[in-house]
Amino acid sequence: MSSSGRPRDPEVDQRITRAAMDLFGETGWAGFAMEAVARRAGVGKASLYLRWSTKEALLTDALTASLPHVSDVDTGTLQGDLIELATQILDVYAGPSSRAAIRLMVEGRTIPGVAENYAATRQAQILAARAIIQRGQARGELSPAVSVTLLLETLLGGAMMHALTAPPDGNAAHARRLVDFLLNAGITSAPPGTRTA
Repeated sequence: MSSSGRPRDPEVDQRITRAAMDLFGETGWAGFAMEAVARRAGVGKASLYLRWSTKEALLTDALTASLPHVSDVDTGTLQGDLIELATQILDVYAGPSSRAAIRLMVEGRTIPGVAENYAATRQAQILAARAIIQRGQARGELSPAVSVTLLLETLLGGAMMHALTAPPDGNAAHARRLVDFLLNAGITSAPPGTRTA
């Protein structure tokens, strides 16, 4: 935690973190203020400043603690790996902190003190996703001619659109439907010469 002191009560710390996520999700960075977080959490402003010296530090810690992380999961098959990846994306954008995740996607690069953390998180997600595709190609499950970028944009974009527009219906079930659709659409046997960037 990037705070100036240790939290004295974990329950209070969790209330503050939840309040910070809810406020950021509703108002974005423009409406994010220590006083507003304190009011929403039902604590005094001093409680926040004992833990975080700035609102940037508070938001960074709240996002780190609350947002699900997208990571490389090796299930042994391309299909299984892609389902895990799509499920993780759905957990981020259709989960309890979905509004904050969407705000972060829109504003993250411009928030001082948060932008660096956001960039590092995004890079880790991209590397994890690319590792899944490259592993599938190495195992012969996916043609080397398939564009890694386009495949990931289609999969992740489809997961995000579902999270934004459809009622929750079980993230893992929808992730499987999405991956099955992509795999059945012929991406495993793209014609030679297809761009791979």
